[in-house]
Amino acid sequence: MKTKITMSLLLYFTPFINASEMIYTPNNPSFGGFSGNSSHLLGVANAINDYKAPASSSAFEEESAIDRLASSLESRLISQLLADIGTGNTTGNLVTEAFTLNVQEEGSGLAVIIIDNETGESTKINVSGLNPDL
Repeated sequence: MKTKITMSLLLYFTPFINASEMIYTPNNPSFGGFSGNSSHLLGVANAINDYKAPASSSAFEEESAIDRLASSLESRLISQLLADIGTGNTTGNLVTEAFTLNVQEEGSGLAVIIIDNETGESTKINVSGLNPDL
């Protein structure tokens, strides 16, 4: 009987407990979480990231004035060669330090052959339907 009274008093003075369903809220803003967490999460990610970029003197070396001039001149000569083809001259070639460009009449079209002077590899481009201005 003593235990029944003790249990009754204990249950009587126990505060009421309210419960509801659990709701999941994501933390990461990439997955719908609070966008204010992004700087914190980026800081944590950078803190645990141990990747170090390979050391290099320069990612890009600036081209010298002579190299720019040579590149511009090569571009101009190639443009002139292709313009000559458009005006009726169906053959031509251009030899530079790096490559050789040959344009030949072949059948009903033109063949543009590019030869790498260092490796000897060649690429052939067939152009058909090109009607030079006569």
